Amino acid sequence: MIRLAGVTKQFPNGQVAVHALDLDVGEGEVCMLVGPSGCGKTTTLKMINRLVEPSGGRIYIGGEDVTQVDPVQLRRRIGYVIQQVGLFPHQTVGENIGTVPRLIGWDKERIRARVDELLDLVGLAPGQFRNRYPHQLSGGQRQRVGVARALGVDPPVLLMDEPFGAIDPINRDRLQREFQRLQGEVRKTVVFVTHDIDEAIKLGDRIAVLREGGYLEQYATPAEVLAKPATEFVADFVGADRGLKRLVVTGIDPGDLEKPPVVALDAPLADARLALDADGARWAIVLDAAGHLHGYLDRARADGDGAVAERARRLEAWVPASASLKDAFSVMLLNDAGWVAVLDDDAVADGRFLGVLTPDSLHTALRRSVEGRGR
Repeated sequence: MIRLAGVTKQFPNGQVAVHALDLDVGEGEVCMLVGPSGCGKTTTLKMINRLVEPSGGRIYIGGEDVTQVDPVQLRRRIGYVIQQVGLFPHQTVGENIGTVPRLIGWDKERIRARVDELLDLVGLAPGQFRNRYPHQLSGGQRQRVGVARALGVDPPVLLMDEPFGAIDPINRDRLQREFQRLQGEVRKTVVFVTHDIDEAIKLGDRIAVLREGGYLEQYATPAEVLAKPATEFVADFVGADRGLKRLVVTGIDPGDLEKPPVVALDAPLADARLALDADGARWAIVLDAAGHLHGYLDRARADGDGAVAERARRLEAWVPASASLKDAFSVMLLNDAGWVAVLDDDAVADGRFLGVLTPDSLHTALRRSVEGRGR
C-alpha cells in the first residue's frame, strides 16, 4: 500500500533529516517508526502526505506516485492524527469530524450519518458528544475525536504522529487498546510515529528503527527486532530487557501447557484423592459435566467424605488462549497464584479448560522467546 523508494530530505542549511529511505508497508499493516530525537520519524511521516516535500526519491500509495499529484487532494485521501489532536475549538465535535466530507462536497445527511457512525466506532455516544465543543472533552475523548476525524471519508491510509504521547498512562493504555480494537475492524494501512518502544511492540505489525540522520537500522516484526537486533544501535534502543519485552509478542503455545489431574465436580472426594495421589499432585482442576472450568481442589481439602463440589475453590487466575505470555504472567502475579489456567478462546464464557501455565513452564516459554523461537 505504501512504498518509499530512496526517499531523502535535506534542508536548505545542509542538514539531512532522512537518508535514502526504502520502506514498504503492506495493506492493512501497522508500521511503527521509532528512534531517538532527530532520526527523521516525523519528517518521514510528513513526506508521505507531503506536508514536507522530499528532496529526492519516490513515494507510492497504492501504486500511485504521490510526489506527482496535487498535495491538497492527496491529504484529503489520507487520515492524519497528531499528538495535540488539532481540533478546531470553535466547531462542535460533529463539525470537526465532518471537516473533510464537507470539503469534498458530501451532503448534510450523509455527513451526519458518517459522523454518528464514526462516533459509535470510537466509543463515544453520538447523542451525547455530537454537539459538544472540544473544551468540553477530556484529553482521551479529544484524541478519539481526532481519530474519528481522520477516518472521515474512510481513507485507506492513516498517519499518526505520537497520537497518545500527551495522554496520562491510564488513558494512554485505554487508547492503545481502543486503537487495536478499531484496527481490527477497519484494517487501515497505518504509519505510526512513537518514541516509545513498548508502544511500538504492542501496536505494530512491523517496526522501523531509525537512527540520527534518518538511517534505517532495522525493519522487521516486533518479535524479530527483540529476538535478533540487526545492529548494536537497535539492541541498545530496544533495551537490555528485550527478553522480557518478548513476552508481550509471544503467544501461549499449547506445547507449554501442563496437564494437572482433572476431577469432575460431582465426583466423590475419594475419587479425587485417588487422582491426586496417582499423579503425586497437590491440586487438581475441577470441571463440570460439560467440561467447563469450575475451580480447583487442594489435596488438603480432599480428605473425608462428600463430593468434590463441596470442597472446590473458585479460580480467578485464568487467561484465554489468545493471551500473551505477559498477560499470563501478570494474572499469576496479581492473584498471587502458583499457576494460571488457560481457556479456549471460543469458549471463554463457558470456561473450557486447555491446561495450565506454571512458573516452570513460563520460564521455558521465556527462554524460547528470548532465543527467537516464539511465534
